[in-house]
Amino acid sequence: MSNEKTTQESSQQKNSNQRRRTQNPFRNKNSEKNSNTNTTDRKNENGDKKINSKPYNNRNRNNQNGNRRNSRVKRVNLDSSLPPEMKKAILENNRVSQERMEPWRKINLNSGGKVRFTPLGGLGEIGGNIAVLETETTAVVIDVGMSFPDETMHGVDILVPDFSYLHAIKDKIKAIVITHAHEDHIGAIAYLFKELKFPIYGTPLALAMIANKFDEHRLSADKKYFRYVVKREIYEIGDMKIEWLHNTHSIVDACSLAIQTPAGILMHTADFKIDHTPVDGLTMDLHRWAYYGQKGVLCLFSDSTNSHSPGFTKSEIVVGKTFDSLFEKANGRVIMSTFSSNVHRIYQAMTRGVKHGRKICVIGRSMERNIETTRKLGYVDIGEEHFIEPHEVGRYRDDEILIVTTGSQGETMAALSRMATDEHRHIKLKPTDTVIISASAIPGNEASVSKLMNLLLRSGVTVRYKEFSDIHVSGHASQEEQKLILRLAQPKFFLPVHGEYNHINAHAQTAISCGVDERNILLMSDGDQIEITPKYIKKVKTIKTGKRYIDNQSNKEIYSEVIGDRQKLATEGIVNIILQINTQEGKINGKPVVVAHGLVSNKDNKKFESSIVELVENYLKSNALEKSANSKVIEDGIRSVVRKYIIKQYKSYPFIIPTVFMV
Repeated sequence: MSNEKTTQESSQQKNSNQRRRTQNPFRNKNSEKNSNTNTTDRKNENGDKKINSKPYNNRNRNNQNGNRRNSRVKRVNLDSSLPPEMKKAILENNRVSQERMEPWRKINLNSGGKVRFTPLGGLGEIGGNIAVLETETTAVVIDVGMSFPDETMHGVDILVPDFSYLHAIKDKIKAIVITHAHEDHIGAIAYLFKELKFPIYGTPLALAMIANKFDEHRLSADKKYFRYVVKREIYEIGDMKIEWLHNTHSIVDACSLAIQTPAGILMHTADFKIDHTPVDGLTMDLHRWAYYGQKGVLCLFSDSTNSHSPGFTKSEIVVGKTFDSLFEKANGRVIMSTFSSNVHRIYQAMTRGVKHGRKICVIGRSMERNIETTRKLGYVDIGEEHFIEPHEVGRYRDDEILIVTTGSQGETMAALSRMATDEHRHIKLKPTDTVIISASAIPGNEASVSKLMNLLLRSGVTVRYKEFSDIHVSGHASQEEQKLILRLAQPKFFLPVHGEYNHINAHAQTAISCGVDERNILLMSDGDQIEITPKYIKKVKTIKTGKRYIDNQSNKEIYSEVIGDRQKLATEGIVNIILQINTQEGKINGKPVVVAHGLVSNKDNKKFESSIVELVENYLKSNALEKSANSKVIEDGIRSVVRKYIIKQYKSYPFIIPTVFMV
């Protein structure tokens, strides 16, 4: 009853399985007994290896795709007194159910197709999503996102991926494939285009948002690389065929991907939730998910961001109902802040503003740009007469004003933060103002958001934030939505993506509960290159990955050694030592000047400086200076002796900068 294989094929598969045992965290001793990822012989309850009804034994032969049919059909113990026709119907229904639950068995095991998937960002972190999918002749880049720095990265505004691997395979890359227009999926694309250029496939809004970035970075000429896609149409890119499927998410025009490759069909959810009552009425294209699931999905890549959240994520439309309540309670100006790309959230706020007779003032560069873009593309249908400029706010009563602005993450330079610190040119906060923060803190931004909240409350305004449960809803799927996608796709292999390790681990457990064999799941980290064929999935190597630091004010890279220096200055301090040496006499002119910052307290500063002066003088006396002495040699010597002293006395490693003038 087992698949017919040659001895060589069996040996190769055995070696593959041995490698996979060391890589798959979802493997235990029991599962290793049958580690073949192809159709595995499984005994039924009575220990038999065949179906109990002879008329259906012929169904157990290999089908045309090389998969043994019904290999996992469970034996049904039927009462011998049942009518033959009933027995036949029961057994046939059992067979049909098994085929329905495992449509991936239609995949041709003998195709010889092979693909490799390499995440270069977005795993082990929230944001920075970028991955490469490649065959022997074709590679496509899926999204090129940015992420945010932590508090130790002084002077850094954003992080972009290391593009080294893309340079290594640039001759294979046929396209960049964009799923949606969030910053963590498109925010680094302008930096990539300064080094490498490829056709960019995406929906109109995604490419319009990228166009704005290209204009900022003086890359307007590169819009010629744009390829506007239509959902449900299939685009041939190298030896792949890719279809964009409509998603519901926290931005308009988000999409999943159905990718036909020589190895089989791959499905990528990108960021999604399943909203049955979206603001624009366009639900997720579950019909196409079911269509591809029935054809047989080799591997599913799925968003893991909310994998710890049980149940369903609430519909975006509930936020609009909360806005209704908050607008009715507000007596003065309403200031609403959210993510500038959350078009439906912004649209709901603006329609409530119009409903309550308020003029709309949009403040913040990214907010202004995104609203202008979405209005041009027809996603926001609000007349020009309802909008005013910031300098016109004073012409209207407070209860006639709605301000839509950036800064929900506590960004120092964002408009809301400047209002909170009384530094905004046009808007001065008043005690009668109501500030609505319709967002949740991105991991790592909690301290900044808390600081913003404190500043707003001190200014006397009314702040509406987390005390209203529906003031913000996530754009990512919770467990029940993840289960629905898993059941629609019914994949053979599963690779959870987008999230920290705990997120993808939880998502893997959900997949197992939905029938995915735990041996067919791998948990990835950035740089892991995963090989996928109809017969197996395994990690083959690790690719160099990393982050590059960007100063958004200049749109230029800050090199890692500079960041390291800044971190050291912030944590260890600095010691400056300045002295003159008379080259004729080989002696110090006067006393060395020592200035220390960030190392000792003010009261101990004089004592510290005297110790360093004495140390330097003794060092120079014990090392006779020649007339030909080089200032660099002297500086290195002073640095060495001072460093040893400070490490011994203070257990610290400050910057030590000796400056020697030879006179």
